[in-house]
Amino acid sequence: MSNPSEEIVKTFGHRLRVRVCGICIQDEKVLLVKHRYLGKEKHLWAPPGGGLQLGESAEETLVREFREETGLEISLRRFLFVNEFLDLPLHAIELFFEVAIEGGVLGIGQDPEMSAESQIIERVDFLSLAELDAENPLQIHSIFHNIEKISMILEKQGYYLAKN
Repeated sequence: MSNPSEEIVKTFGHRLRVRVCGICIQDEKVLLVKHRYLGKEKHLWAPPGGGLQLGESAEETLVREFREETGLEISLRRFLFVNEFLDLPLHAIELFFEVAIEGGVLGIGQDPEMSAESQIIERVDFLSLAELDAENPLQIHSIFHNIEKISMILEKQGYYLAKN
């Protein structure tokens, strides 16, 4: 498919997806993946993660997604909160977990659900709050809005709605 944005809608849109996402913090920096073609500004920094597959546990999914997107091996520490992303035609329930790095080498991975010419992962990096604040807020996952330090993300609990 020649238009990556159309491929995203075809692959992920017009259905409810359940996703798992990992919050990994080191030295007051959070591990994020910069996706192209996502969000209002067509770039979006978000925690690593992805969609649950039938028969796969949330933990298995998150371990697989971290390996695919970042090259890292992780373990789950604890469940944090739920975020509902609602921007039709995209709709997702996102389960956020705190994770710890157990091995691997950080690098730019790929999304196996997207074609080779439409890969959406542009960058993978640990970002500080100052680096996040320097970005356009529309290019940062909404869970990072209105926090005063990176570790505050680990204090979030409950349900959040991101609706456009």
